[in-house]
Amino acid sequence: MQQPYASGTTEKVYKKVEGTYILFNIISYSVVILAVILCLLPFEMLVSGSFTSESAITQHGYSIIPSEFSLEAYRILFKYPQDILRAYGVSIFITVVGTSAGLFVTSMTAYVLNRKDFLYRNKLAFFFYFTTLFNGGILSLYIFFVKYLHLKNSLLSLIIPLIINVFYLIVMRTFISSIPDSISESAKIDGAGDFTIFLKLILPLTKPGLATIGLFYALEYWNDWYNAMLFITDIKLYPLQYLLFSTLQSSEAISRLASVASVSMIEVPTLSLKLAMAVIATGPIILVYPYVQKYFVKGLTVGAIKG
Repeated sequence: MQQPYASGTTEKVYKKVEGTYILFNIISYSVVILAVILCLLPFEMLVSGSFTSESAITQHGYSIIPSEFSLEAYRILFKYPQDILRAYGVSIFITVVGTSAGLFVTSMTAYVLNRKDFLYRNKLAFFFYFTTLFNGGILSLYIFFVKYLHLKNSLLSLIIPLIINVFYLIVMRTFISSIPDSISESAKIDGAGDFTIFLKLILPLTKPGLATIGLFYALEYWNDWYNAMLFITDIKLYPLQYLLFSTLQSSEAISRLASVASVSMIEVPTLSLKLAMAVIATGPIILVYPYVQKYFVKGLTVGAIKG
């Protein structure tokens, strides 16, 4: 006599759980869709503004759809396409080389700092941490690179200053600490050296961590213009960001001089030019990110758990 009651109770519980699951999915998908819209909307307005005339932006502001379509900003940027292409090549070169070198140096340093048999690892770790609080400043950096290293107008001056970041070093050290010590110990028993252990065992096991900090390094190198302003005077060595920055500065200077001198001239699209520059600069990063996203998320998760 109790079996139908139990069966009916189980069915009610099942329906209740199923209803809760459906409600949870509806709320979750709604929140995710809303977040996607909030993330895509500013970028869509960025692209729209880059195709809007300067007068329309001045009068009506930014909009989702261009109120007055114009390609003037892109005409100015691509007036000399060889300069843009050369700057793209420089940025790609320093990003690829700098990211690869940064990953190698950071991961090797993190591996050494994680070795319990390394006598001075705590003192060396404090030295790295100390540099995040105090540094020599811009003047000493400039004198060191120009006077002693003779790296004026050299691509190395765009790579070396960013080659190691202490925060990424801490993240990588945390990730390597999750690898069991028994792996290194068994390799030592088999006669493997430290460099062999690092290259053939540690690096393959740290792909998510490498992808995580690799994306950070790539973003830093790709977006860097400040070091180019300090060390580069040859326009042929301008990275993309600094070329776009100097173009914008020139257009704004022309507009200011014309307004001061009360000279009528063709309208220089400074507002839409900024947006067009952002579109050109962010395009490659948007294309690269989906390929490293799964490693990026896993690397951040491991860092958060072990942190």
